[in-house]
Amino acid sequence: MLLFENSFEENLLPFKGEVHYYPSFFDKSKSDKFLNQLKEEVLWRHEPIWMFGKKVMQPRLTALYGNPQIAYGYSGIEMKPLDWSPFLSEIKNRIEDVADTEFTHVLLNYYRDGQDSMGWHRDNEKVLGNNPVIGSVSFGISRDFQLRLYADKSNKRTILLEHGSLLLMKGETQHHWEHQIPKSKTVRGPRVNLTFRKIF
Repeated sequence: MLLFENSFEENLLPFKGEVHYYPSFFDKSKSDKFLNQLKEEVLWRHEPIWMFGKKVMQPRLTALYGNPQIAYGYSGIEMKPLDWSPFLSEIKNRIEDVADTEFTHVLLNYYRDGQDSMGWHRDNEKVLGNNPVIGSVSFGISRDFQLRLYADKSNKRTILLEHGSLLLMKGETQHHWEHQIPKSKTVRGPRVNLTFRKIF
């Protein structure tokens, strides 16, 4: 397993995709403010999903904001987006400048501690387009973000996502690489992740 140092324009994938990491994309003061707003103002939900033929509660809280006319679904859930709040729009506008993409929605995940997680998956739903651009922003305690080649699961990469950072995935990434946030016995603080995407 390879652990990457902080990087900006360097592509962190060896082939078949593009992943770029921007540490301290938002400064600490702004990141602290956003984290408090996310915890207090977002309408969080705890919902079940279908996994291996049965319904289980997601090991995290979720929310969806964006274009109210376009719903978004995954793993048996259909989420109807809430309207953009001013501070979510502020984050979106800043990320769009770097991603060179106009995002329509943001899926939010609230990891309350190290026991909350996200399993291996690819953001490859048809509504995201052929080569989706995903802008992932993290606030709160640092967590490992893992990528592995879908065709060869021994080919794995780990990136530590820090408070106020941006991870940008684009190109063929969602075709060939899957990603997860694993559980951790050493992580005790909360983290909120926002994944901005364009839904057609």
